[in-house]
Amino acid sequence: MIAGTSSSAGKSVLVAALCRILSKRGYAVAPFKAQNMSLNSYVTKEGKEIAIAQAFQARAAGIEPNELMNPVLLKPKGNFVSQLILLGEAVKDVSSFEYYREVPKIMKVVEEAYTELSRNYDVIVIEGAGGIAEINLYDRDVANIGIARIAKPAIYIVGDIDRGGVFASLYGTYKLLPSDVAGLVRGFIINRLRGSEKLLESGVRQLEELTGVPVLGVIPHLNSAMPSEDSLCMDEWSGNGETSEIGILKLPRISNFTDLEPLRELCKFIDLKDDIDCEIVIVPGSKDTMADLRALKEAGMHEKLRRFAKDRPVIGICGGYQMLGRELVDFGVEHGYVKAKGIGLLDAVTEFREFRKMCRQVERKVNGNAVILEKIKGESVWGYEIHKGVTKASNPVFDDEGCASEDGMVWGTYMHGLFWNDCIVKAVCKHLGVEIPSRTDGIEELAKVVEEKLDIDAILGWV
Repeated sequence: MIAGTSSSAGKSVLVAALCRILSKRGYAVAPFKAQNMSLNSYVTKEGKEIAIAQAFQARAAGIEPNELMNPVLLKPKGNFVSQLILLGEAVKDVSSFEYYREVPKIMKVVEEAYTELSRNYDVIVIEGAGGIAEINLYDRDVANIGIARIAKPAIYIVGDIDRGGVFASLYGTYKLLPSDVAGLVRGFIINRLRGSEKLLESGVRQLEELTGVPVLGVIPHLNSAMPSEDSLCMDEWSGNGETSEIGILKLPRISNFTDLEPLRELCKFIDLKDDIDCEIVIVPGSKDTMADLRALKEAGMHEKLRRFAKDRPVIGICGGYQMLGRELVDFGVEHGYVKAKGIGLLDAVTEFREFRKMCRQVERKVNGNAVILEKIKGESVWGYEIHKGVTKASNPVFDDEGCASEDGMVWGTYMHGLFWNDCIVKAVCKHLGVEIPSRTDGIEELAKVVEEKLDIDAILGWV
């Protein structure tokens, strides 16, 4: 189990690296995160929704992602309410207090999922959530204390030295753990070092003397190969500069902006109150389309998009696609009965009639007349759908799905993952007249460094 002293300490990345390392050493290995809170999700081949981090970790392990790897997914909706997804299926919306009341039932789901997964693999690499030593949550901490007591794994605590105070955070975290969980801790990992490892030697020695727990490795600061897990990662995107060609609207409830990961070097996020200064605009997914449409209008962004779309492309993905249409009608699924005018750039009407979501992987051909897509007409593309609502539209762009404006300057689709297709990336770059971003196997490079800097033999010894 890779636990952390805090959020963003590097747990997800290290789990992915360990999955790749152990897989290459011949072990059947799978990732597991009991509970994840993320708006960036993925749909498995079976049509189950899990956090995108666990899907990436499964790929790193060389296996197909499934819902057992992330049995509990919470998708925040605001006002302390989240959509609860159990074993890949949306169950209901819950407040934090309602969720905590159901923790005993949820822990049974987690235990059954972990037990079933562990029957099929030699090693399970568990990822904790946030900091493991949240002393106010010990009685209901599903993703840390709860799963630690179920699986009784060898625990390795990772701290982020780039934030400062790494020795205090590792020491304090260890000392605050319940005795039964502290007894499972086998090592510390120091992550994101910028500079010389030699400067840490005396601190490492003292930490080991104070705790009796060895430091198993110091990992240098690396560019993450992981897709962004939540909105806190937006600042890490390398665009956000004057050279950024693609603008992504920063919706209050933005989801699945990881769709643009392969083009992130060309991207920047645009605040709804800002002017549009780019060559392509993406209206991304949203956890609450109606609420984000209202926020977009209140900021005056709908008028800016209409002006922009006269001579430059506007692309909507999922919720963004819905917003670009003529009308949206909620029949009580999210907000009671609400009818709203869309931005009006596409001849499309969306109705929300049931809580159940469409979750599926799809493969379709590009057959519509739309800017950028005309360069790859007839080619097949892959993606996945995660959405409530049914959209009726004219002028489809992917077989019978999506919609394009009459002049082709605006188009939308429900297909997440679209920009992970090489043909789409090439078409976008050709339209912009820029070089295609280099795409290496980042996880392979990451695994190589981690294997060099971390005592993998000691970890395997405890396993």
